[in-house]
Amino acid sequence: MYSQAFRKLSVRARPHVVTAFSLGGLFLNTTRNSSTSTAYLLRTPPSSAPREVPTPLVFVSSSSWDPKSCTGMSTLASWYAARGYTCLEIDLGKPQDVSTSEALMGRYETELASHIRMLAIPFAPVIVSRAGGTLIAQTYISSHPATALLLISPPPSNAAVSQTLLPTPISEFNFEPKFPCAIMYTEKEAEQLARGHRLWEDPGVDKIAVGSEQALVGQEGMVKIEQWLDDLGI
Repeated sequence: MYSQAFRKLSVRARPHVVTAFSLGGLFLNTTRNSSTSTAYLLRTPPSSAPREVPTPLVFVSSSSWDPKSCTGMSTLASWYAARGYTCLEIDLGKPQDVSTSEALMGRYETELASHIRMLAIPFAPVIVSRAGGTLIAQTYISSHPATALLLISPPPSNAAVSQTLLPTPISEFNFEPKFPCAIMYTEKEAEQLARGHRLWEDPGVDKIAVGSEQALVGQEGMVKIEQWLDDLGI
C-alpha cells in the first residue's frame, strides 16, 4: 500500500527532478520543484521487529530553513522502525516566494498535509518535530488530525523566534491540546519554556526531561519517547 502511495505522488510547481528507489521496505523519494526541495523517507518495520505498530510516526523538519530541525530525526526514525513503527521522515524544502511568516507556515502546512495524505495511512500519525520544525508541526495539527504530538526543544514562544526564521510577527498558536501532547527538553531549556511556552502549564501536556542536548536523540531520549508512546497505548 505504501509503495503504491509513493508512486502516485503528484508534484506541483513544475517538477524537474523526481527520484525514487526502494530496498527491503525502505522507500526514498526526493522531489524538487521550482520553489522547494523536499526529501522524504519511509521506513517500514523489518521482519525482525518485535511487533508492528499500526500508528505511524511522522518526523517533520526543514533543514534548509532551520538546520536544527532535522538533527537526530533520521536516528530516531531508524531506531523506531526497528522497534516496529512505520516511520516517515519529511524534510520540507523552504519556500522561496513568501514574504510573511503566516504565508511561510501556510505553505509548509499544505505540503506536509499533501505528503501525509498521499501515503493513505489509515490512522492519524504521531507528529514528531524539533526546534523550528515544531512550528510547522503545530501549524499542521491546528487544522489536521493527529494521534499525538511530540515537540522536541521547541522555541519558548513564536515571538522568541529569530527573524531569520520568521520574517514577520506571527500569532501564538491557540489550538487546544485535547489529544496527547508532550514537550521534550533539556534541563537548561526548562526555565525558558516555563516562562514562555503556552503548553507548559497545561496539566494535560506531558513533559519529558533529559540530561543534555545529546540525550534528546540518544539512548535516553529514545527510551523515554518509547515509554511515552507505550503509556498512550501506541
